[in-house]
Amino acid sequence: MDFAATSYDEKNFLDVSASQQVLKHKSFSDCTFQKCDFSESDFSGSSFIDCTFIDCNLSNIKVANVSFQGVNFEACKLFGIKFFGINDLLVSWNFKKSKIELCDFSGLNMKNTSFVECEIRETDFIKTNLRGASFTDSDLQKSKFQDTHLENADFIGARNYYIDPTQNKIKKAKFSQPDVIALLAGFEIEIQ
Repeated sequence: MDFAATSYDEKNFLDVSASQQVLKHKSFSDCTFQKCDFSESDFSGSSFIDCTFIDCNLSNIKVANVSFQGVNFEACKLFGIKFFGINDLLVSWNFKKSKIELCDFSGLNMKNTSFVECEIRETDFIKTNLRGASFTDSDLQKSKFQDTHLENADFIGARNYYIDPTQNKIKKAKFSQPDVIALLAGFEIEIQ
């Protein structure tokens, strides 16, 4: 598909193969992307408003100064994305049943973001505002939380996380057993 236009409204993109494309400074509003491959594409300076990505490959995309407002990612593959460079004004997005690996959300304001039933592996949330976020039933293997605001966050059903309560703000966060024991890992205590 040729993305010659600069603005797209209420468009449905199905089975689009646009790997390694330069898609800078585009505007997408109320668009749906389904089974699209945008791996290694450059979206720098683009904006996505009220858009949905379903079963898309977004691995290694470039997102410098990209705006995400009201965006949903469902069953998507997001590998190696440096989200910390996005336009963080009015960021609102949610992730469901997606594979998020080797990504970096550091320094972003992601209040109330939902990560439901996701595989979030080796991903950084350093100095990230995740107040009220939900990680329900997600796998957080080797993901890093440091100086992170996790007040009122929901980790019910989440697993494989390591969160040091002395280096993160976790007041009123919700955790479930048996994984809540991981909060004690940094204290090197023995639990029987």
